[in-house]
Amino acid sequence: MRWKNKRRSQRIDDRRGRGIAKGGAKLSGGVVIIAIIIAVITGQNPLTLLGGMMQQDGGQSQQVEIPQRQSPAQQQHADFSSVILASTEDVWSAIFQQQGQQYPAPTMVLFDGRVQSACGVNSEAVGPFYCPADQKVYLSLSFFKQLEQLGAPGDFARAYVIGHEVGHHIQNITGTERQVRQWQQQASSTSQVNQLSVLMELQADCYAGVWAHHANKQQNMLEPGDVEEGLQAAASIGDDSLQKRAGRRINVEAFTHGSSQQRVKWLNTGLQSGRYEACNTFQQGA
Repeated sequence: MRWKNKRRSQRIDDRRGRGIAKGGAKLSGGVVIIAIIIAVITGQNPLTLLGGMMQQDGGQSQQVEIPQRQSPAQQQHADFSSVILASTEDVWSAIFQQQGQQYPAPTMVLFDGRVQSACGVNSEAVGPFYCPADQKVYLSLSFFKQLEQLGAPGDFARAYVIGHEVGHHIQNITGTERQVRQWQQQASSTSQVNQLSVLMELQADCYAGVWAHHANKQQNMLEPGDVEEGLQAAASIGDDSLQKRAGRRINVEAFTHGSSQQRVKWLNTGLQSGRYEACNTFQQGA
């Protein structure tokens, strides 16, 4: 993708290198630095020292920030994510403006380890996620390495994941997410709940395609092979592919995100049409 030298988003909340603890206050940066210096001199673990300081503080500490130097590769991934988020802001702002509406863009939180959101505490093991309660996209950059391990390397594969999570934001601010949750509460079986979840995920795939369509028209971002990277990523994270990789038999009723074929189909629908209206999976079916 042609992403370098493009605008970066101002809506990035970089929480990498932070830890989550219990309580209400937090140790100051000066205290943390002193602890690190003492640790270097004495050979002790700085985390042990910090833990003792938190206990002396009456257990009131909330978050300890330990400075961590990011590798060039990590920083490049962070810069890339910021550019892609900025591009989604431009595209969806234009689409909403055509409908006479203002687009309330989400914030993207970059984290490692665990993260606190309005939806609870999650670890990076859950993968990227969107929290409707705080309208934020949460992304651990380690997921990009997992994509490569799943056979989906490349910039556009990563961009597709971000576009998909922003797609969930679109569902939230347009009321789709709330409506689907109501339907799920009324569902008579787990299978029906899962089917509704699949339709939600496929629509988010389609919205990712709509973004990519317009991003390429506006900024000429896609290079030869990029579309294939995105489609390969969609196929790699289909429920059937993941079940096979885990050594399990394919169980369609357990699908929550859609099959590889379905995910490719709906990402491609958005890519080819560029039309928000073309993504109504609930009317058209999976």
